[in-house]
Amino acid sequence: MKITQPAFAGTLESSDLQVRISPNPVGGIEITLDSSVEKQFGKAIEALVRDVLVKMDVESAVLEIEDKGALDCVIKARVQAAVIRSSDSKDIFWSKLS
Repeated sequence: MKITQPAFAGTLESSDLQVRISPNPVGGIEITLDSSVEKQFGKAIEALVRDVLVKMDVESAVLEIEDKGALDCVIKARVQAAVIRSSDSKDIFWSKLS
């Protein structure tokens, strides 16, 4: 999916996270993570986000993530929602996301 406009998903409540996504003018994936559990889980969170982006065929985007201790299923759902909101495509292949 091609990221065409800025979008966000999620909240800053406890056990949630907010994902802000926008097009990357220089190409590639850039992730900035601010997490209350970054020392313990930062690498795992970033790996999960990158996995979701690969499955959704996102090759270029800037993501800013503020995490408040979200579980993996919440992280996946928020990244998916942000990508869908920011893309120009209405075709979602859910089977690729499981």
